[in-house]
Amino acid sequence: MAKQNVAEQFVDILARAGVKRLYGVVGDSLNPVVDAIRRNSAIDWIHVRHEETAAFAAGAEAQVTGSLAACAGSCGPGNLHLINGLYDAHRSMAPVLALASHIPSGEIGLGYFQETHPELLFQECSHYNEMISNPEQMPRLLQTAIQHAIGRGGVSVVAMPGDIASKPAPEKSIEHALVTERPTVRPGDDEIDKLCRMVDEAKRVTLFCGSGTAGAHAEVMEFAEKIKSPVGHALRGKEWIQYDNPYDVGMSGLLGYGAAYEATHECDLLVLLGTDFPYNAFLPDDVKIVQVDVRPEHLGRRSKLDLAVWGDVRETLRCLNPRVKPRADRTFLDRMLKKHANALEGVVKAYTRKVEKHVPIHPEYVASVLDEMADEDAVFTVDTGMNNVWAARYLTPNGKRRVIGSFSHGSMANALPQAIGAQFTDRDRQVVAMSGDGGFSMLMGDFLTLVQYDLPVKVVLFNNSSLGMVELEMLVAGLPSYGTTNKNPDFAAIARAAGAFGVRVEKPKQLQSALKDAFKHKGPALVDVVTDPNALSIPPKISAEMVTGFALSASKIVLDGGVGRMLQMARSNLRNVPRP
Repeated sequence: MAKQNVAEQFVDILARAGVKRLYGVVGDSLNPVVDAIRRNSAIDWIHVRHEETAAFAAGAEAQVTGSLAACAGSCGPGNLHLINGLYDAHRSMAPVLALASHIPSGEIGLGYFQETHPELLFQECSHYNEMISNPEQMPRLLQTAIQHAIGRGGVSVVAMPGDIASKPAPEKSIEHALVTERPTVRPGDDEIDKLCRMVDEAKRVTLFCGSGTAGAHAEVMEFAEKIKSPVGHALRGKEWIQYDNPYDVGMSGLLGYGAAYEATHECDLLVLLGTDFPYNAFLPDDVKIVQVDVRPEHLGRRSKLDLAVWGDVRETLRCLNPRVKPRADRTFLDRMLKKHANALEGVVKAYTRKVEKHVPIHPEYVASVLDEMADEDAVFTVDTGMNNVWAARYLTPNGKRRVIGSFSHGSMANALPQAIGAQFTDRDRQVVAMSGDGGFSMLMGDFLTLVQYDLPVKVVLFNNSSLGMVELEMLVAGLPSYGTTNKNPDFAAIARAAGAFGVRVEKPKQLQSALKDAFKHKGPALVDVVTDPNALSIPPKISAEMVTGFALSASKIVLDGGVGRMLQMARSNLRNVPRP
């Protein structure tokens, strides 16, 4: 039996950790690893057209599966291209292992061709970032990197010179046991007792939920029922907590709607469950606040806390629910449910007036039709910008669907590459990329990756020929829009030229048949929908001082627009409210 080299051993360890594929672009310093993958049936090499796509795809795969995913870049510029996607994966707490291959080890520090220092460059977007300097070091270092990524939820980066990868692996190498799943974290009894007392003493309690409520839907609903609490959510909490929720009062933040803002400000006790909600201007400063989070570094960094509880939401509520006193008074809950329904009534007709005649097409209408036609277990990947608005307002969660975007990092161009990673996990599951024309054109080259692997991703392109969210920011700041206009081609024609299905939609009556044909197509498809760039109206109470980067802070209702089927859910929840 031929002796293994370091690259082969590296690939074997990744395979034992559950990695199914390595996304990247080949290059000389990566050649030993790529060749090792060629000869290993457990892992596939996925050739993308840009390393940024590789990192986004790995991050999306990790979010869909909950397991370790991996990407790679060759020395210098190759691995530098990974950095934006790795930032996104890290801030999304997606377990990703990135291989940054390096220049020859004997040339490091001497200004060699394509020399960079990966161990410095990736420091801020990783939990672990080290370089392999000799073969004996590799197995333990890689194991440590894997356990950081899985255990802490985020990115680990391993830099490895190409000449080290080609060297013989050490004899009698130990096969280390690998951690592949995260444990649950239960708070101490003292913290549970304190939390229980605070809940029992408060007259009006509101729950505000983030992505940390994943897997805890039943426990949150039981808690809300016992204490008769309204339940609001952040954007990343929407898919986990809004469905089958008779206590839902909507979303707070930049894209907020409904009564979530009022519910968080008119309570006696606000309980933050699994959320690192970044917009502290939307959080109250005159009520008691409790935060429950599995990441202790998140506790208290957005608002002053009266109690910090270190634990995952499901385990915390499993301990708390049997102890809290059930209450019968629904006064606060019912008042918030009525406010929520009334707030939605006021905006629900935003896209329904003369939609069959409105050209360019209302993007709200496109999102609403897409929501109705997509599969019950579809995975949506959503570009940053106005597409975040449409996803927040119109995609209906049901416990089966997934919605993935660059919701914490806020990068452009994420939807297409994330769709690649999501689709590789299951070719039979419907994956829909809600792309903006700005984001799509930024990494458009990787539409060819869909064609190359015949991935059946459906790209629905909201084409308003502008950077819509940037125009919005300029408008609110009192500035004329400048540098935000895109002169776009016929994207559907480009898709057809690449060998995919492509259709352009310019009139509302064409939309349903175009989506139906795209969804029926067995391979990749693109629906280029020409949408109205002036779709949003901004409440006049927003002033220039309220703009801080992406956030429009301190407003109860930030963007005026429709809400899709959420009004139906709110009306349904009102059936529980006693009539006078």
